[in-house]
Amino acid sequence: MLHLQQRCDGFRQSAVTLERDGLTLVICGVPAQVCENGGEEYVEEAVAERLLDAAETDVRSGVRFDVQECVGV
Repeated sequence: MLHLQQRCDGFRQSAVTLERDGLTLVICGVPAQVCENGGEEYVEEAVAERLLDAAETDVRSGVRFDVQECVGV
């Protein structure tokens, strides 16, 4: 899990937007912890790796915009 410096109030589903090499990828339903103080969202390392893998696949395929649902996490 990413280093958390502030207390988080548990997991909720979030939407994550990634931009890279002309690609915009939106992934909905990502489990994230939310900071009580600032509202920042943090995802576990394994989840972040899956998100980055999805973006890499889209970049290699030449996709410019994609919306996906996060399943099986």
